[in-house]
Amino acid sequence: MSTNRKCSRPLCSKNAVATLTYVYGESTMVLGPLATFNEPHCYDLCDNHSQATTPPRGWELVKLETDPESLKPSTADLELLAQAVRDSAHSSQSVGELENSGRRGHLQVVRDL
Repeated sequence: MSTNRKCSRPLCSKNAVATLTYVYGESTMVLGPLATFNEPHCYDLCDNHSQATTPPRGWELVKLETDPESLKPSTADLELLAQAVRDSAHSSQSVGELENSGRRGHLQVVRDL
């Protein structure tokens, strides 16, 4: 995942690769892959700091190991998306029929001025 987010640890300028969060009610720290969005109550960590993270005494650390390649879109995903678009195009009415039918969906035809 390409990101400009930096490690949350002071004086560290390395790119973040993992996100750390806490479940206070269960005295648990959860360290997993970098979150999609920067969350205010989570900490983004670089590889060095994520490997060196230890829980406070009496707490548990849960590490969610995920293969970064498995998070990327696959060619199968793209093929399924393309097929869904083709199927939708074949089963829908033509633009002219939609304009005359008075049917209003979430898409509209916009004419050039």
